[in-house]
Amino acid sequence: MVQFSEEKLAKVKEIIARYPEGKQKSALLPLLHLAQDNFGGWLSAETMDYVASLLQIEPIEVYEVATFYSMYNTKPVGKYVFEVCQTGPCMLNGSDHIIAYITQSLGIKPGETTADGLFTLKTAECLGACGYAPMMQLGKHYREHLTKEKVDAIIAECRAAAAANN
Repeated sequence: MVQFSEEKLAKVKEIIARYPEGKQKSALLPLLHLAQDNFGGWLSAETMDYVASLLQIEPIEVYEVATFYSMYNTKPVGKYVFEVCQTGPCMLNGSDHIIAYITQSLGIKPGETTADGLFTLKTAECLGACGYAPMMQLGKHYREHLTKEKVDAIIAECRAAAAANN
């Protein structure tokens, strides 16, 4: 059964209290982030139902939001999620080549995760860093002016970090 710890439930109450009485649905986005961070990096149906119960809203209201925004994962993802921007400025600067290179290097297509569970490749709509194209988001950080060499270095960095944490 999915359930927040007492400490996280206190955080849930704090987040909900930011909004006017009867407007608890406004807390949905931050609660989905909290749930995703707390329950393995993705939002299962059980997790989304739990968030709905905390906000006293219908589960479909949570599903609609979680499936609309690319920042929420509705299936398991790797430890490192490469979200490569694929909109105009990035595409004009070669993001399609970067996506193809990552696909070749890791043996996965966008939306897939490597067999070892380390990497997931996703494409993203504008990440708001057009001047740094092509770019991707990796966790909370942007990786900019991507080249094949930079991608190789990022993959090596992630593998080294994963090995150090084992």
